[in-house]
Amino acid sequence: MISFRINGLDVQAEEGWTILETAKFYGIDIPTLCHDDGLSPYGACRLCIVEVGEGKNAKLTSSCTTPAQEGIRVRTHSRRVMNARKMIIELMVARASGSKTLQDLAVEYDVQSVRFKLKHDDCILCGLCVRMCKEQMMAGAIDFVGRGKDRRITTAFDEKSDDCRFCGGCMYICPICELRCQGPDPPGAICGSCLDMEPTCLDHYDDAQCFMAEEGCGTCVREPMKGKVVENKEE
Repeated sequence: MISFRINGLDVQAEEGWTILETAKFYGIDIPTLCHDDGLSPYGACRLCIVEVGEGKNAKLTSSCTTPAQEGIRVRTHSRRVMNARKMIIELMVARASGSKTLQDLAVEYDVQSVRFKLKHDDCILCGLCVRMCKEQMMAGAIDFVGRGKDRRITTAFDEKSDDCRFCGGCMYICPICELRCQGPDPPGAICGSCLDMEPTCLDHYDDAQCFMAEEGCGTCVREPMKGKVVENKEE
């Protein structure tokens, strides 16, 4: 067994466990996006970063790829870690603001604005779909191509792949394929509508349309991060 400390708590880990696996075992929540228990660790999103070490020697590292080591000191929610996670969420929302997963993370971590140019892409390059296709579906029909800003996921030569089984595993595991609630578009990159859980459509439709209808009911527009409900001028 490996003994070390997480947030001042003495913990033990099996040989081969990562910091993330150990934290989960002890009920310590560390957010993840590119990690899945059934797939190999990748460390792409960096959302699971933790602070390892003490004082000036402490370093930020991805907990999903860092093995548990004897005697280390780990902090999962230090100020440095939280600020870094907020920056990562901002960058991801700027890339794919339509993801409900990212919008929920923004609310959870109190990210109220995005300081980066919005790209409105459909991919954050987390690699979940690539690993799902290769490791679970045994197909390997898709992979990364390009470098830097040109990096993307596609089939070989951008052509229809004979290896693809149309299983839908890539879409099932993708955190961006989840759309945010149907309804009026928010005025900015951060929606924040989920902060206000009181549906104003109840008085009009006798049903919570935001959760039930295929199209938004349009009885309300919510200002981001304030939970303030104002009338829809277009109705």
